[in-house]
Amino acid sequence: MSTSTPGTTAGSAPRRVRNVALVGHSGAGKTTLAEAFLHRAGAIPRAGSVADGTTVCDHEPEEVARGISVSLGVAHLDWTAPDGATYRVTLLDTPGSPDFVGAVDAALAVADLAVVVVSAVDGVRSGTEEVWRLCDEAGIPRLVVVSQEDRARASFRTVLEDLRSSFAASFVPLELPLGEEQSLHGVADVLAERAREYGSDGRADWRGHDEPVPDDVRDEEHALHDQVVEEIVTHDDDQLEAYLAGEVPAVADLERTLAQEVRDGEAVPVLLASALTGVGVDRVLDLVCELGPSPADRPAVVLLPDAAGSPDAAADRPTTEVAADPDGDVLVQVFRTVVDPYVGQVSVFKVLSGAVASGDRLVDVATGTEDRVHGLFRLRGREHVAVERVTAGEVAAAAKLTAATTGSLLGGRRTPVAARALPARPPVYAHALRPVSQPDDDKLSASLARLVAEDPTLHVDLAGAQAVLGGLGETHLAVALERLERSFGVHVTTEPVQVAYRETIARAVEVEGRLKKQSGGHGQFAVVQLRVSPLPRGAGFEFVSSVVGGAVPRQYLPAVERGVAEAMAAGGPHGYPVVDVRVEIHDGKAHSVDSSDMAFRTAGATGLREALAAGGTVVLEPLSAVTVTVPVDAQGDVMGDLSARRGHITASGSLPDGRVVVDALVPEAELVRYVLDLRSLTGGRGSFTARPDRYEVLPGGVGATAR
Repeated sequence: MSTSTPGTTAGSAPRRVRNVALVGHSGAGKTTLAEAFLHRAGAIPRAGSVADGTTVCDHEPEEVARGISVSLGVAHLDWTAPDGATYRVTLLDTPGSPDFVGAVDAALAVADLAVVVVSAVDGVRSGTEEVWRLCDEAGIPRLVVVSQEDRARASFRTVLEDLRSSFAASFVPLELPLGEEQSLHGVADVLAERAREYGSDGRADWRGHDEPVPDDVRDEEHALHDQVVEEIVTHDDDQLEAYLAGEVPAVADLERTLAQEVRDGEAVPVLLASALTGVGVDRVLDLVCELGPSPADRPAVVLLPDAAGSPDAAADRPTTEVAADPDGDVLVQVFRTVVDPYVGQVSVFKVLSGAVASGDRLVDVATGTEDRVHGLFRLRGREHVAVERVTAGEVAAAAKLTAATTGSLLGGRRTPVAARALPARPPVYAHALRPVSQPDDDKLSASLARLVAEDPTLHVDLAGAQAVLGGLGETHLAVALERLERSFGVHVTTEPVQVAYRETIARAVEVEGRLKKQSGGHGQFAVVQLRVSPLPRGAGFEFVSSVVGGAVPRQYLPAVERGVAEAMAAGGPHGYPVVDVRVEIHDGKAHSVDSSDMAFRTAGATGLREALAAGGTVVLEPLSAVTVTVPVDAQGDVMGDLSARRGHITASGSLPDGRVVVDALVPEAELVRYVLDLRSLTGGRGSFTARPDRYEVLPGGVGATAR
């Protein structure tokens, strides 16, 4: 069993590097477990507390105030495993809330192993299911840690059955608890058939000591040992043959085979721990290092130009692998960007190939922009541990890489490659922002751009009458606005996002637009005869001239069209922009002296307003194409709720994992708070995407109330 060796320098070989994402449901104990790892490894003198706001990974004020992770925490430690090798471990502590799933995406993009943390009290929950799907999609090997084993109602065996019934994976329990809940005092090592005791005389001992397996679990442990050994050797022909011949495989040989199975996704080890008492914490670190794949086992995949030579990152571009070779060409992937109030922009990256030293110059492989590496360091929460050099497979950070953005690749030269895009996370919740003062208004655009650089799952739209900030949920936006004020000094108030209603003429009419003014000197004169009629939905605006005989000189026709378009944009009788209208000018009058572009522009606008008044208008509301993904047992409730929102179900189907997908057309006004209601309706297991689809007549006219 390992002992902590603070200050030991880990080997630089990629095979001695472990990049580990801690993922799971909110409240499962990921951050507390990370704290226990750091303390047990000697990286910090004592373990902090989430409740007290003293943990390494949750150090932002927004996290301390809420008692939850809201961003990706990065923490480095060195660990000496039982084989005597020292490993360089980077913990990537992810939030459990679906509002911050972008941090999970970023972690899985660079992690080589995901430690799925499951509460021994709560078992598999919606967040567990979601991160499991994300790991499947990313092809990340997994190891499960059943946490909070010291708490009341903890049950390792119940969680194990829960895992097996929830996921199609080969779970390999490598431990059993000795005692449980408040009486937890150790773990039974299933492979070695030894007990690891962590307490004596009622005192916790984070280092533990080996003992024989207690009588009360000996039979269960031995039966599980035989079951696990048989499961492992079935994946190795030589081991299986020897085992069937009566030979007992050595523990080291079993672990070596199991490590290959973990790397290939054929097995998922299950461990247990109490982060508060230290029971099992060192065992988890040992097995992360012994069973977890290294960057050398998992070459990075980057995109090449397509067949036409285009360097644009597209889904159908060919790919190539980049081996974690310390002597290879330099290539690093930036997976997080942080605005530090003291050192400015901090770029957190993984070295995919080669080595990076302080003072080196890196080039954005896509744009060719060059940066010099200043202040190279490893992260331990807010602490910056300065280093001179990092090599392939390692995670580090550098300040003031102005060319670097989240997702970019940096190398020794410009090359036509790109990182694979993270999963698309379109906004499902939005606020309109109103600056409190003129200085706030002046800084708003640039500050929002920096927020998006930190968190690409935020979306900003400044094109309309409102400044709109979109994200993945209510808490997501609340945290973003707090950071906007704290980091950039921009104060805003929020208001509902205006639904983009439109209106169109109800029936075809013929009208006259006239301007005649004479007040000395040149006057203003223009007359246009217009036929105005509705167009099909989505057709936009069509302007046609059928003037004959030069009644309206040709040079004035563009001015008439411009005037009509301006009047449409200004809004109809209900105040909404006018769309889907055909305007035909078929006659008119001009004056050789008093006519001008401005006169005909005004006459065109006047004619359009006359037509809307005469023909009447109908209000159009935007519909979104919504795709909702939910468990099968929630399908009926969700479809009923969509119907209550005036939605029209267009299709439904099943996914291979048993969930169902419901497609519907739903008025945009009914989706304002839909993400919150859907999570409540499905216990957090539902998700949706929406995209603008079309406009239809608003039933009942103006005044529909958004949910």
